[in-house]
Amino acid sequence: MFRHQGKARTFLHNLRLAALLSLVAGIVNITGVLALQTLTTNVTGHFAYFAEEITKHNYGIAVTFLFFTFCFLLGSFTASTLVEMVLKRKPRLAYVVPITLEISILIAVALFFTPASIAVWQGKIAAFLLLFAMGVQNSLVTKVSQSTVRTTHLTGLFTDLGIELSQLFFYKKEEQQRKLKNNIYLRFSIIAFFFIGCVLGGFVYGSAGIRTLFLASAILVIALYYDYIRLKIYSITRVH
Repeated sequence: MFRHQGKARTFLHNLRLAALLSLVAGIVNITGVLALQTLTTNVTGHFAYFAEEITKHNYGIAVTFLFFTFCFLLGSFTASTLVEMVLKRKPRLAYVVPITLEISILIAVALFFTPASIAVWQGKIAAFLLLFAMGVQNSLVTKVSQSTVRTTHLTGLFTDLGIELSQLFFYKKEEQQRKLKNNIYLRFSIIAFFFIGCVLGGFVYGSAGIRTLFLASAILVIALYYDYIRLKIYSITRVH
């Protein structure tokens, strides 16, 4: 799911990756909205809020929204840098460090930030960390899948889905139809699992609060463990 790169990747690899990590993104998204009243999986809305606060001359608040976007960018940069560094030594483990970093951030926010009792500035720090973590995830997924999968926002997905649904009526060759249908199925899967993550996270938040992020962390751990077990089985089978 993570370790296969380039031509070694299949549609099934991307589908597993998309399902699990869009589920995580959905959980983080709803948790950020409910606990911090902040969008924590994408930055599109923050640019609008930034512009709004500038027009109102609320420059301090505007800088906060600008920093939200920077945190997402920094997360993306960090993940890509870590992958490139590890690729040179242990290619099959290049994804482990960024995913472990994301898990650590989600657990830290769940443990140390309780919205009911923290100051406003502490809530902003929690939002900064979650945006950084989602930047890490989106960069890693994009890099591993060669830009086929993105899991933290849906605008581009709906655009691509609309284009590909239209192309079904015009590209009639068997290979073209197969590729289009695979892409459409993949995008529907990402949207569906993001939605499921939001709904599931919303229900869990009712009793767990911001500790709902533990659920997102657990899914990431399962994803890592799954790939580790698959790698071990492959290694044993290859030896014998």
